[in-house]
Amino acid sequence: MVARPQLRGRRGATVDVYPHFFATAGTVVALLPSFHSTLLGNDRAVWAYLPAGYAENPTARYPVLYMHDGQNVFDPARAFGGHEWQVDETLDRASDDGSIRDVIVVAPDNADAARTYEYTPTPDATYPGGGGGALYLRALVEELKPTVDAMLRTLPGPATTGILGSSLGGLISAHAGCVHADVFGLVGAMSPTTWWDDALIIREVAATTTQRPSRVYVDSGTVGAEDNQDGVVLTNQLAAAYPANGYTDGVDFQHVVQVGADHDERAWAQRLPGALAFLFGPRTP
Repeated sequence: MVARPQLRGRRGATVDVYPHFFATAGTVVALLPSFHSTLLGNDRAVWAYLPAGYAENPTARYPVLYMHDGQNVFDPARAFGGHEWQVDETLDRASDDGSIRDVIVVAPDNADAARTYEYTPTPDATYPGGGGGALYLRALVEELKPTVDAMLRTLPGPATTGILGSSLGGLISAHAGCVHADVFGLVGAMSPTTWWDDALIIREVAATTTQRPSRVYVDSGTVGAEDNQDGVVLTNQLAAAYPANGYTDGVDFQHVVQVGADHDERAWAQRLPGALAFLFGPRTP
């Protein structure tokens, strides 16, 4: 027989037991094994991470983070180069120490053939196949998010809905903050492909003066093949555009440069805990 843990408290005191009782880890599920987008005209698997307390506390609702490249997020067997983002491991540790608020993560897959098209807001004369980002974001906003909100116990407002990705996924996340801040109030752009279309995203951020995300995280490494070592030069310029447009570093904006980090999943996994802690904050009673 397994002994049940005992809780002791002073008479008259209130004891809060949360966010979970017996579960020690969250669950990764194939939330939608074949999700069809009418807007994009294709199908994909959509994966989700449910926090450790999700099944135990049927009244709790959770913020949601939408992550691109779902094939790279949870499973090394499917991830590019065999290195995943370790999202579930990161959030399981944070659930124990309280460093990051409990979050649902929704991660739609993306095939290489469609990735450039879906993750770029405009065509680029120097790189073929781009320009479908508006349709992709509409698919997230109009098709996937309503489905997720109907299936799961989410906190659906912009203050509790994030979007995060790397490389082209970082670019489309930053762009989402410019055009869909009413949906995605928390934006994470890791090693974004800032050079796309003559650094369009820098101009977009500078011109976005009305509806804006409530929190933005931007980062890069200093090693890699893209645009002067993981794009650090142009990404520094992108990062400078946020404070110039009214954000306060360390309050509603954070910029991180990881010296010696490459443009790959291992580096993004290393920076993920800090990014999520900044965007969603720690767990509070």
